[in-house]
Amino acid sequence: MNIKSSAVKDKANKLGRRQFLKNAGAAALAFTIVEPQLVRGSAANSKIKLGLVGCGGRGTWLADLFQKHGGYQFTAAADYFQDKVDAFGEQYKIDKNQRFTGLNGYKKLLAGKAVDAIIIQTPPYFHPEQAAAGVEAGVHVYLAKPIAVDVPGCMSIQQSAQKAGAQKLCFLVDFQTRTHPFYREAVKRVQYGDIGKIVSGEAAYLCDATWSQYYPFFENGNISPENRLRAWGLSRELSGDVITEQNIHVLDVATWILDEHPLQATGFSYRYRPVGTCHDTNSVIYTFPGDVLLTFHSKQFGKAYDDLLCRMYGANGVIDTHYFGSVSISGDKPFKGGDVGNLYTDGAVSNIADFHANITSGKYANTTVAPSVRSNLTTIMGRLAADKGAPVSWEEVSNSQATLTPDLTGLVL
Repeated sequence: MNIKSSAVKDKANKLGRRQFLKNAGAAALAFTIVEPQLVRGSAANSKIKLGLVGCGGRGTWLADLFQKHGGYQFTAAADYFQDKVDAFGEQYKIDKNQRFTGLNGYKKLLAGKAVDAIIIQTPPYFHPEQAAAGVEAGVHVYLAKPIAVDVPGCMSIQQSAQKAGAQKLCFLVDFQTRTHPFYREAVKRVQYGDIGKIVSGEAAYLCDATWSQYYPFFENGNISPENRLRAWGLSRELSGDVITEQNIHVLDVATWILDEHPLQATGFSYRYRPVGTCHDTNSVIYTFPGDVLLTFHSKQFGKAYDDLLCRMYGANGVIDTHYFGSVSISGDKPFKGGDVGNLYTDGAVSNIADFHANITSGKYANTTVAPSVRSNLTTIMGRLAADKGAPVSWEEVSNSQATLTPDLTGLVL
């Protein structure tokens, strides 16, 4: 997952390390490595052996947070590219025989039986098969959003998580907003009725051009298979398109507040960027139960304004949320809330702590999965409505067997 905004990245860079050290620096206790069967039990002082699948920018950034937690040790890694997996392996002192490359590198990692859990930070197209393989191998799964690029992929993730729970394995999807106390309190109050009946809402994801650093790969119109994979954020087939890969943040908050899936969607989307197959702007009207209308729009093109917001308007008040800003309720029963700080980092830190606590205490409810499936399907619903140019129902989406399949020709297995 990448929130591709210069303003967002600047704030994350400025606040990330300082905020982390302030909040969690004292939490790194002395841990020992124990056998996997004990890790999956109640050994709270055990170091969980990790394998990172996807050693790119977000993966290596996240690995640093896992390392700082103190309850993990990296013992294996996989990435399509040799240079990435070697750089990561050298940094975390991973044996060379536990560094794997190619599209099937994750299979080799799991076959080595060197890990208790895997972190999946690859292009979203690969998430369902990699998560399923992790559960099949008997390891815990920490998965980036979005969980999948199409409906069959979402259903696969749902099935993998159910299987994980039955096998006493943890399966966590890494959304940051759901971890923050202000978000949690505000959403709880709305669901208790503090703003009255909700009649409408709005969600927006507004930022500048994304993945522009990869535009030069396309200059001659003959991009190599490897560069096509490196520029996966410009591929609808690999990423799910912007509405799924990034805009999901605000649509996840909307479905969380309403605690419902939409019944219908009508929308449009357009492309302005000169390369790739993703869209730069989206506009979708969702109809939710109770005749609640949600207006969603996004742009990832142009400069000068950035915001990730979700608001819901009720008969007695309004809930107002911003990923890199504040959360509050105004109206008859106000909630002051406040600034959420560096949610990008702090939310990940919280999820990493929860993942460890769930594994070592034997909690396998895997409660992050169902809402992730719902919000992922909501984004796909908007994408399908824009493609169709006509209303799309939830039933149509739920029953869809349509898949997004990228061109992997020329890539090494």
